[in-house]
Amino acid sequence: MAYLFTSESVSEGHPDKVADQISDALIDNFLAWDEDSRVAIETLVTTGQVVLAGEVKSNIYLDVQKIARSVIQRIGYTKSEYMFEANSCGVLSAIHEQSADINQGVDRKTRQEQGAGDQGIMFGYANNETDNFMPLALDLSHRLLYELAELRRENNEIQYLRPDAKSQVTLEYGDDHKPKRIDTIVISTQHDDFATEPVMLDKITQDIKTILIPRVKAQLKPELQLLFNDEIKFHINPTGKFVIGGPHGDTGLTGRKIIVDTYGGKGAHGGGAFSGKDPSKVDRSAAYATRHIAKNLVAAGVADEILVQISYAIGVKDPMGIYVNTYGTSKVNLTDGQIADKIAHLFDMTPYGIETRLGLRNPIYSETAAYGHMGRTPRKVTKEFESSTGEKKQIEVELFTWEKLDYIEKVKEEFGL
Repeated sequence: MAYLFTSESVSEGHPDKVADQISDALIDNFLAWDEDSRVAIETLVTTGQVVLAGEVKSNIYLDVQKIARSVIQRIGYTKSEYMFEANSCGVLSAIHEQSADINQGVDRKTRQEQGAGDQGIMFGYANNETDNFMPLALDLSHRLLYELAELRRENNEIQYLRPDAKSQVTLEYGDDHKPKRIDTIVISTQHDDFATEPVMLDKITQDIKTILIPRVKAQLKPELQLLFNDEIKFHINPTGKFVIGGPHGDTGLTGRKIIVDTYGGKGAHGGGAFSGKDPSKVDRSAAYATRHIAKNLVAAGVADEILVQISYAIGVKDPMGIYVNTYGTSKVNLTDGQIADKIAHLFDMTPYGIETRLGLRNPIYSETAAYGHMGRTPRKVTKEFESSTGEKKQIEVELFTWEKLDYIEKVKEEFGL
């Protein structure tokens, strides 16, 4: 029997994502100047105001106000009518030193003995619906908003867009659990005020259908393009108007979009947010590591779909255990428990092992804070950082290392594929 499944995404201008991006920009700047920094920073954004709070252990002092304003500027909150503007908003810092009680559970005599920065459960997931081994509904939701932001920056075909936006895609699946068609697309995009509302809504609806959708569709392989059809139900700005938005329309907080950040509701989630946390926090690093495992196993042909769970105790380096669910799609003559045992043999899942294998002590996190942490393209970039004293440095880093398919041959050898 056919069924429907829905995922959503939010743009870089969504208030929660503004908060995530500020928190991760601060992480990057701390790591750029002191790779041993321990950081957990939460950000709140609201009308004309940014509040930074959290704990830091580092030997570098940063101009956190300047960093926050630069993020807001890049996102596009640059006009006073937005009621949240990069140069005029207030920035309050309530950042203090990390608890010594927590730190003594992380730091050890050697880096290899480093304990987990917190207890918790983390999940990684992958399936073969898309080339990037991500759930299709979420992948499409991200693509819609990424292209919408590109259109806003081009300011050419569409000239009224503001930074805040949300999307939602509903897919129909068949009995074989394969996507058959797109049932519904929802787009809510912030916009400049129009003279008349009916004209405004008609204009936005037509632009989404005739400009945005074709740009997204053109990015897809032919079999996925066929999922678009004349029967798709569109809900474009369904409230009728979306002028008031961003942090003025809705207060934003770090870590409030964890399903958007991961798998759009597919698989599972342990509940821990990513942004604002250095990699000693296994909420972040182990979630990346389990995604790396799941993606490489699916790519190697172990299963069509796989969920990997890992758990930790604070201050303890070895995980409590690894759990695997292949949803009955396994291609190997092993139980899911036996697959988990092989994963434990293949991958070092201590906090130090994860940090070193994936290069997580580098300033690589700003790019993760919008349009999903998973399913992105690994690449090398050169980033520039400026200290509070004006000193500048350039660092070449590799982004999204957990998306690399660098363990396929090892997996095939381990599983006899």
